[in-house]
Amino acid sequence: MASSIERKGKIFLLVFALLFAVLFLRLAYLQIWRGEHYAVLAKENCLRLVLIRAPRGEIFDRNGHKLVGNRPVYALSYINLGKPVAPYLVKRLAGLLHMDPTEIEKKIKEGENSGQPVRLATNVPLQAVTYLEEHHDEFPGIMVEIVPVRYYPYGSTLAQVLGYVHEISAEQLKKHKDEGYAPGDFFGQDGLEYTFERYLRGKDGARYIEVDAVGRPVRDLGIKPPTPGDNLELTIDLKVQQAAEAALEKAVKEARKKGLPAPGGAAVVEDVHTGEILAMASYPSYDPSIFTRGLTPAEAKALFQNPDSPLLNRALSAYPPGSTFKMVTALAALEAGIINPDFTVFCPGYYRLGSHIFHCWVWPSGHGRVDLKRALQVSCDVYFWTIGQMTGINRIDAMARELGFGEKTGITLPGEMAGVVPTPEYKYKRMKAYLDSIFEPKFKAVEEEYARRLAATQDPKEREKLEREKNQRLQALKAEYQRYAWDLDWHTYDTLNTSIGQGYLLCTPLQLVNYTATLANGGTRYRPFLVKKIVTPDGRTVASFGPEVLGRLKVNPEYLKVVQEGMDLVTQGEGTAAGVFDGLPVKVAGKTGSAEVPGKGTCALFVGYAPADNPRVAVAVVVENAGHGGAVAAPVAKEILSAYFGG
Repeated sequence: MASSIERKGKIFLLVFALLFAVLFLRLAYLQIWRGEHYAVLAKENCLRLVLIRAPRGEIFDRNGHKLVGNRPVYALSYINLGKPVAPYLVKRLAGLLHMDPTEIEKKIKEGENSGQPVRLATNVPLQAVTYLEEHHDEFPGIMVEIVPVRYYPYGSTLAQVLGYVHEISAEQLKKHKDEGYAPGDFFGQDGLEYTFERYLRGKDGARYIEVDAVGRPVRDLGIKPPTPGDNLELTIDLKVQQAAEAALEKAVKEARKKGLPAPGGAAVVEDVHTGEILAMASYPSYDPSIFTRGLTPAEAKALFQNPDSPLLNRALSAYPPGSTFKMVTALAALEAGIINPDFTVFCPGYYRLGSHIFHCWVWPSGHGRVDLKRALQVSCDVYFWTIGQMTGINRIDAMARELGFGEKTGITLPGEMAGVVPTPEYKYKRMKAYLDSIFEPKFKAVEEEYARRLAATQDPKEREKLEREKNQRLQALKAEYQRYAWDLDWHTYDTLNTSIGQGYLLCTPLQLVNYTATLANGGTRYRPFLVKKIVTPDGRTVASFGPEVLGRLKVNPEYLKVVQEGMDLVTQGEGTAAGVFDGLPVKVAGKTGSAEVPGKGTCALFVGYAPADNPRVAVAVVVENAGHGGAVAAPVAKEILSAYFGG
C-alpha cells in the first residue's frame, strides 16, 4: 500500500516537473527570443496616429473681400480601443449632443475599421465639451478636438454660387476612397465648393501621441502640420452682388403683396469684353453656415422640401425668354435678306393666321406702322410675328444657336441647364412622348382586360364576340390618338410663338446675359467664368483663368448696329422701359420681356447693357410669375447698374 502511494507521488512530481519545464521554456521564449517583438506591440498599443484636419482654402471676391473663411470649433471623435462601445454610453452621448443614438451607432460602425478617429459631431457646444472633459474616464475612446469649419462673413450672399460643405456621404466616400477621405470628413456638396473640391480641400497633417488605457492623450511624440487648401479669387464684385440680391428680394416681395405668386428670381451681370461674371444672384437664398453644425430633421425638411427651392441656382435654370428674344428674330430676318432695316409692318393690334387671331400685347389698340427699331422700342408682337413667319423656324433656330442658346455655357458650376431651342424634330419627340404616356396605358389596359376575359371562356361564339369588342375599343382609342397626333408636326403658329420668345423656347438667365453681352460688344461671344485665380496659401498661383472666345457672330455689322439702336430706344420716349433708368450717370440699352407660363403666370424679364454708347457690363433679370418686365425686372436692373456705376 505504501509502495503504491510512493509510486503515485513520484509520477505526480514528474508530471509537475515536466509542466513547469514547458512553462519555463515558453516564458523564456517569450522573454528572450520574442521579448523585443512583444515590447514593440505593447508600445504600439498605447500609441495613436491622429490626423490634423487641414483648413479648406478661402474664397475672395475680385476686390479681396473674404466671402468664405474658416473658424475653429469643437468636434467630438471616437477612437476604436478594440472593444465595443456600451449602449448606455451611446445614449449618454446622444443626450449631450442632442442626436439620435442610432446616428451615433451608425457613425461608429462605419469607421470602426478605418484606424482613424471617427467624427461623431462638429460644432459641439462648450457646455457638452466641458462635461466630457470632466467625465473623461467614463467615456473611453471619446476625444475632443478643435477643427476648422466654414465661415461665411456675409451670410446668404452668393450662397448658390459658393455652395456648401457637409460631411462626406457614403456614396461619395466610396467614389473617392483612394483620395484619402475618411468618414466624418467634410466635402464640397454644391457650387464652387463642389467644383473646386480638390483645390480647396488641402492636405491633412498628423500627430503621433501616446494615450492611456481609456484613449486619453498623455504626450505628443511628433507632429506634421497640415497644409491649408488653395484659395479662390473670383470675378464677383461683392457690392454689385449684394445690390442684385437686395433688388431681387424687394421685387419678389412687392409682387407677392399684389397677390402674384412670385416664387423667386435671378439676376446675372457680365463684363461684356471678358465674360467675367460680376454678380450671380438667386432668390430666395439660404445660409450655408447651417451645414457646419448639422441639420435637425425639421431644418432639413424646411430647406430641402421648401416649395420655393432656396438651394436652386435660378441663374442656371431655364425660362421662356419672352420678348427679350426678339433681337434673335430680327437678326435672323436681316441676315437672311428677308427684310432690310427700313422694312415696316402695320400693327392693328392683332395678327391673323387663317381663322385664328393673335393679339398684340397692346390689344385692343395697335402700334400703327412700325419699322425694326420702333418695333424693338415698343415690343410690337405683330412685327415679329410677321417677320418670323417670313423667315422660318430653321433660320431663327440657327441664329439662336449662334448666339449661344440651346447649349450650356460651360461655366464651372454644377446644375447648369442647356435650355431649349425648338425644332420640328424636338416638337415631334416631345409631343409623341407625351401622347404615348397617355395612350399606351389605355391600350395596355384594353389588351389585358380582354386577355383575361378570353382566357375565361372556351365558347367560340363568345370568344369571337370578345375579339370584336376588343378591336372596336382599340380602334376607338387609335382614332382618339389621331385627333391629337396632328400636333406632332410643326405648324406656323409654333414659329410665331418662337419668334416672340414663347412656345417651347427656354433660356437660362446666364444665357440671356451672355447673349446680351455678345450684342453689346459687337458680336464676340465669351465663355462666362467665375474664378480668376487659384492661389496657394503662400501666394503662388496654381491656375489662372481669362477670356475665352466661344464664337463670333456672323452678321453684317450694320444689321447689328440697327438692333443696338432699337435697344437704345427701349429706355427712351415710348419705350417699354422708358424712365426706369433715369438718374443713372450712364445711358442704358435694353429689352423688356413678359413671358407667359401656362398655369403659373407671367415671368418678368429684362436684358440690357451700359453705357449704351460704350458698353462695359450686361445684365439679365428674371422674376418668376411676377408681372411685366418693364415694371418688375427693369427696376431690379437699375439698382444693379446703380451699384456698379453709382447714381
